[in-house]
Amino acid sequence: MSPQEQQRSRGYSVPTGRPYALKELQANVGALGDRITDLYDGAHPAEYDPIADALYVAFQTAAALAPAKSYTGCSEHPNGALDPEAPDGWGRCLICNDRRRLGQRAQGGRTGGPAGPAAEQRRLGYPVPEGPFTLDVLRRFLRTIDEQRFHLTLGSPDQDFVRIADDLHRAFIVARELSRPRNASGCAEHPGAPIDPDAPPGEACIFCAGRKRRAQRSPQTPEMLPRIRRGERRQLQRRFERPPG
Repeated sequence: MSPQEQQRSRGYSVPTGRPYALKELQANVGALGDRITDLYDGAHPAEYDPIADALYVAFQTAAALAPAKSYTGCSEHPNGALDPEAPDGWGRCLICNDRRRLGQRAQGGRTGGPAGPAAEQRRLGYPVPEGPFTLDVLRRFLRTIDEQRFHLTLGSPDQDFVRIADDLHRAFIVARELSRPRNASGCAEHPGAPIDPDAPPGEACIFCAGRKRRAQRSPQTPEMLPRIRRGERRQLQRRFERPPG
């Protein structure tokens, strides 16, 4: 070991709470493999609910181990507001961009450049995968996560924790989408509606089928009782004779 490496090793200290959080992350990720083994293509969405919950818990643990995300990509305002109309080549920080715009107006032209490259992140700061969301995609993410957690140690660089947090967020999104109700009825208005077994093909949504049946019924005009003038009594026809007294 070189003197520089020895000096760095002497100056390094494990962050507070990392041993406990890392142990929890290792246990949560290790249990995910057993839970996903019993899943199969076409499994009920309710079977993905505990997988999504466990992935979110593991993601929160990994996010706490990793450095805080910068929503704006700006070192001065990491959690500031995002600029919805940021020019090309500028950062996403609204505060810094407003400063540059004011400087341009004062000098009468475009001067200066962005303080740093725009962060290619979504509003939440974590990547979101694109569909289609399938069981194979979820298993692929979990295999990658399991390999990463196997090499994690107390002295791992921050980038390793950032990588596993991003992958856990991707896997959580896939499991969450798989846990949503399937559109078995084929209805865009009621995707999770029950199926009407008596409905014709293409109209299996029980809500739409009931609405259609009600519309096809002929409206019945209610029978109105004659109006009674003041002082008169309504003569009601008895259904049964009064018993002799």
